[in-house]
Amino acid sequence: QVTQVESGGGSVQEGGSLRLSCKASGFTYERNCFGWFHQAPGKERQAVAAIHRDRYTTYYDDSVKGRFTASQANERDTRYLQMDNLKPEDSGMYYCAARVGCDGWNGAQGYDYWGQGTQVTVSS
Repeated sequence: QVTQVESGGGSVQEGGSLRLSCKASGFTYERNCFGWFHQAPGKERQAVAAIHRDRYTTYYDDSVKGRFTASQANERDTRYLQMDNLKPEDSGMYYCAARVGCDGWNGAQGYDYWGQGTQVTVSS
């Protein structure tokens, strides 16, 4: 059974930091691109970052460049999203998901094995 489990969310003040984790198990080799998505209340899920499992290449939405950093554990079974200089508009649920290849990483289509999400709240 393929699963991904996110953790690390919480409540912080504006300018604070959080580190999200996404632990995967039971994966097929083909799904080698792991994305992070943000869903604000009442809005669609949007990709904010991704990392290629084998190349370690990272991708970022312009809204988080310079503030968020995607990485993975040496064992490559856990992905991380370091979020610094958080803003109130970063609040919402964060999900990880997987896909085959990172071409088109910033669209929700093509991703599966979504985690259950972790809540991030940034207060001003």
